[in-house]
Amino acid sequence: MGLKSFFSKEKKESLDKGLEKSKESFFNKLGKAVVGKSTVDDEVLDELEEVLITSDVGVDTTIKIIGRIEQRVAKDKYLNASELNKILREEIAGLLEENNTQDLKSFELPKVDGPYVLLVVGVNGVGKTTTIGKLAAQLKGLGKNVVLGAADTFRAAAVDQLIMWGERVGVPVISKGMNTDPASVAFDAAKYGVDNNADVVIIDTAGRLHTKVNLMNELSKIKKVIQRFIPEAPHEVMLVLDGSTGQNAFVQATEFTKATDVTSLAITKLDGTAKGGVVIGISDQFKIPVKYIGVGERVEDLQVFNKVEFVDSFFTR
Repeated sequence: MGLKSFFSKEKKESLDKGLEKSKESFFNKLGKAVVGKSTVDDEVLDELEEVLITSDVGVDTTIKIIGRIEQRVAKDKYLNASELNKILREEIAGLLEENNTQDLKSFELPKVDGPYVLLVVGVNGVGKTTTIGKLAAQLKGLGKNVVLGAADTFRAAAVDQLIMWGERVGVPVISKGMNTDPASVAFDAAKYGVDNNADVVIIDTAGRLHTKVNLMNELSKIKKVIQRFIPEAPHEVMLVLDGSTGQNAFVQATEFTKATDVTSLAITKLDGTAKGGVVIGISDQFKIPVKYIGVGERVEDLQVFNKVEFVDSFFTR
């Protein structure tokens, strides 16, 4: 019991610290919106709408949140403006709970026949390779036999970085270097995973959103070759988004979900930005689970995303 509570306390501290800039910016704006106000009136709601949009929550999600708060104001005519923060926390948590995506309890992956294959997509610079390295470390820490495939072959740095993470974590990396066929790397990684009884094969893919057609072709080719060894693969296609790009992360999520069947999301770099509200918007808009968030440099700063924990941390000074 002690161990569990120790970890959750550490996780909470890491999350609070990672969201510091977002929270500070949000509370400054919120403070200005309610200054001198005793009740939540139309003017406060207009101000609040602007605060949420400029905090990168996104227009559609903001409209839903304001709608929910208007209903509460209608029910309870004299909502105190000082309670706005508490109301926001409750309504946003409620909204995210309704989006039918389950929060994970840990880094454990579903049990499958043979290796669990995870394809990771995302444009260059979003922290894709670092996320894979941290995830490999977390899984290895659970006693999993992990294999990495360096199939983002358009960029030497991506291949080198993945090899470096493999050495750091102590897991094998299947690589053919730069400018090689991504599908042949994926083929080798899947084969190696099967031959060596791996629990998890994580394949780093397309680091650029060239055209949707190219991306679709490349990913379907990768899927085909993996399926020669592991018929049900890939079990998951995870899109990595850089939280610090705010609204641009929404654009990327839209583009990638059109091009391929994305089944999970990871949102990185939340510690270096005031745009943490983007997690709320993305969690609401895309009915795809946000599985992981990155709130710092350390391996343990890649966290399993929990909606209520996140909202609680975001709205607690």
